Amino acid sequence: MNDQLLSQNSELRTQNSSRTHGLLNIAKPAGVSSRHVVTQLEHALKPLAVGHAGTLDPMATGVLVVGVGRGTKLIDYLHRFPKTYRASFLLGRSSDTEDITGNVTMLTDARAPSRAELDAAVPMFLGTIQQQPPAFSALKVAGKRAYKLARKGKKVELNARPVDVHRLEITRYEYPELQAEIECSSGTYIRSLGRDLARAVGSEAAMSVLSRTVIGPFLLSQAVAPEQINKDNLLEHLLPSLLAVGAMQRTPLSEQQVAELTATGVLFDLPLEATQFASDAEVAGIAPDGRLFAVLTPSRGDRWKVKVLVGAGGPPTADES
Repeated sequence: MNDQLLSQNSELRTQNSSRTHGLLNIAKPAGVSSRHVVTQLEHALKPLAVGHAGTLDPMATGVLVVGVGRGTKLIDYLHRFPKTYRASFLLGRSSDTEDITGNVTMLTDARAPSRAELDAAVPMFLGTIQQQPPAFSALKVAGKRAYKLARKGKKVELNARPVDVHRLEITRYEYPELQAEIECSSGTYIRSLGRDLARAVGSEAAMSVLSRTVIGPFLLSQAVAPEQINKDNLLEHLLPSLLAVGAMQRTPLSEQQVAELTATGVLFDLPLEATQFASDAEVAGIAPDGRLFAVLTPSRGDRWKVKVLVGAGGPPTADES
């Protein structure tokens, strides 16, 4: 009898875990990697899946959005949000890592650029720009992480790639320290932005502070320390998966449509004509309770298929909470 009860309780826990999904707005502390934070949450929330969007270097702090359960399937959508950072740079010095955690070299002939020179250089780094990533980065070169090659003393040359810088504002400057606030796309290296801004005025720079304050709707002022999260209070902190899809077009789903999607992965009776959408279009299917149920994409004719199935469950939407 006891064995039967234990089996039933185990099955119930598994069912509840499979239905639990959402997002966590985590305040990453300095001195640990993003992976370390995820591992910490994995232990706290086992057996739920946990994954993060937008890696922060160990020295950096700030917003780290974490997917929980089937919310991990939405990580790619989180990368589409613009991000805002506050950063400090020390001019007149260079670093192999482009920040103060590396080998920092003082320039013997450093000059102190004026605030006017720096302000005049800022427009060069707005809009879509070509940025060369740092050698000490997680990008891959011939299948290997660039930073691993750089640590071995091997020469690493990464090709420049386009990034979007929506805003770059110098908030304070007193040589050698420059403080700035940056709003940019995913894939932008803030330390490289400081490097290039300094070079534009005849100097070099090493980043000394970095904090991510915003990812889309996720604010640092509302973030929670990772050690505060556990199985007992998870639902108090879990945010709706719907937040991940931003302004994606939405369509309501009936209970019958939800059942059809669950069983077959396709729908034919949406109030949308699939033929009017591009093949890579995406629509958020919203369950009757207001929660995100699936991301749908057009197939052919009036046929829609599931691209990401989040499923039932998750915390209430903003209107319900």
